Amino acid sequence: MKIYFSIFLFWVSVLAFGQDETGNWLMYFGTNKINEKFSIHTEIQYRNHTIAPINIDQLLLRTGLNYHFDKNAFATVGYAYISNHLYDSDRKSPEVEEHRIWQQFITTNNLWRLKFEHRYRIEERFIENEFNTRFRYRLMVFLPINKPKIEEGTLFLGVYDEIFINGKEELFDRNRLYGGLGYQFSENLNLQAGVLYQRLRNTGKTFLQFGVVFNTDFRKKESYQVN
Repeated sequence: MKIYFSIFLFWVSVLAFGQDETGNWLMYFGTNKINEKFSIHTEIQYRNHTIAPINIDQLLLRTGLNYHFDKNAFATVGYAYISNHLYDSDRKSPEVEEHRIWQQFITTNNLWRLKFEHRYRIEERFIENEFNTRFRYRLMVFLPINKPKIEEGTLFLGVYDEIFINGKEELFDRNRLYGGLGYQFSENLNLQAGVLYQRLRNTGKTFLQFGVVFNTDFRKKESYQVN
């Protein structure tokens, strides 16, 4: 296991510190189960212009209601708030604020030890006095390293590519390519760290990502009485 972490840290150093400009994303994701069919999505992303999390780029707060068709497919409708901040700005409040309505559909399937996740998302974006729509597709692949499947005590590799398409004349918005390692501490908790490269129309930038996934279950547990 140590050799995988060593390779990963070397990869992060080469990609991150070899760039003139590298950002940092600190992230939390949660799926909070209400009953067999419904759960609540919670998400916080603190994005920085620099590696050190001291120069905020964006604060993203996202929530939504999930409907689970089965264990391999669910749909979501939700709301997001995004505050945007300029680099090295003295202003404490955001320069631009965005309110977003979003819908998505996620399916998963397994092939050998690989888990494939397909995410289709539509966004209605209200940015100041402007409105536009955006379509996103992300293909993510998980590979458990030290166990046949991802369960408690599993070190795993995660890789994805996501393309963003605008609902207007300039169709291409951006593309994100990510690779990283994760560790499954328990059924409901894992930590992930990786490197993301985001390509816009004319520019690109690398970001270090650190994320925690913590899922909760609000369903009432059955109680049994001993007679």
